Amino acid sequence: MRMRPTLHWTPPEDLPPGTTDPGPVIDALSAGGVLVLSGAGISTQSGIPDYRGEGGSLSRHTPMTYQDFTASAQARRRYWARSHLGWRVFGRARPNVGHRAVAAFGQHGLLSGMITQNVDGLHQAAGSEGVVELHGSLGRVVCLSCGALSPRRELARRLEEANAGFAPVAAGINPDGDADLTDEQVGDFRVVPCTICGGILKPDVVFFGEAVPPQRVEHSRELVRAAASMLVLGSSLTVMSGLRFVRQAARAGTPVLIMNRDPTRGDAHALTRVALPLSTALTTVADRLGIPVDDQTVT
Repeated sequence: MRMRPTLHWTPPEDLPPGTTDPGPVIDALSAGGVLVLSGAGISTQSGIPDYRGEGGSLSRHTPMTYQDFTASAQARRRYWARSHLGWRVFGRARPNVGHRAVAAFGQHGLLSGMITQNVDGLHQAAGSEGVVELHGSLGRVVCLSCGALSPRRELARRLEEANAGFAPVAAGINPDGDADLTDEQVGDFRVVPCTICGGILKPDVVFFGEAVPPQRVEHSRELVRAAASMLVLGSSLTVMSGLRFVRQAARAGTPVLIMNRDPTRGDAHALTRVALPLSTALTTVADRLGIPVDDQTVT
């Protein structure tokens, strides 16, 4: 199934209002069997901006599409220059208290599974296990010709060697690890090929306009079918890749709860939306459940 490149969504006026009461979330977690679906909003406190929240990156940045990346060598040069610079910041990001709270819920047996739309790997770094990376991971690189996977850190080393002295000042960084650079700053940045076959390298993430692997979608659907409830954290659910699971849960009568400050495209399918800062809300939930959350960043 191809991911729709929906960049913007305008909430209708008849959406139910959000609440500041985390009680329903606490009740759901107390009962166990909760499937978590997380989005970019949980990583903002780690220094990674979201797409659509206040000051979100879509106000200044249009993400690379799969079609542009595969069709144009210049587009790939621009992408890798921006992504290489962004990786220097993105790769140093560490989990925040929200990631650690979710990991603690899992370690206490309250979760049935976890799906993330994020590509930053911070849930795993916080200690969450069995995370389905719906959109892949920036920590891996894939060759579009031979399919070989390799660590991003190895590509970063090769790009450093091929572009000695490349250190422009970016205007900002985006949730996909792409730094804001002008074409002049990109200049004649050198892109390196696959070391095995000489093919085109791409981060192992699902670009806008690209299909989420079918087996990953089906695995996620199985998790939805098995869940007692679904908890959405920090996602606007604007793109269908995440919204479809919320709709699936609602059709099956599985309770959906959302924690997001702003209205989401899934609100009409949810029992409640807790409109509080996410890290604060998750800390409150953990405290009310008597679950300690490590206050130190996990490396």
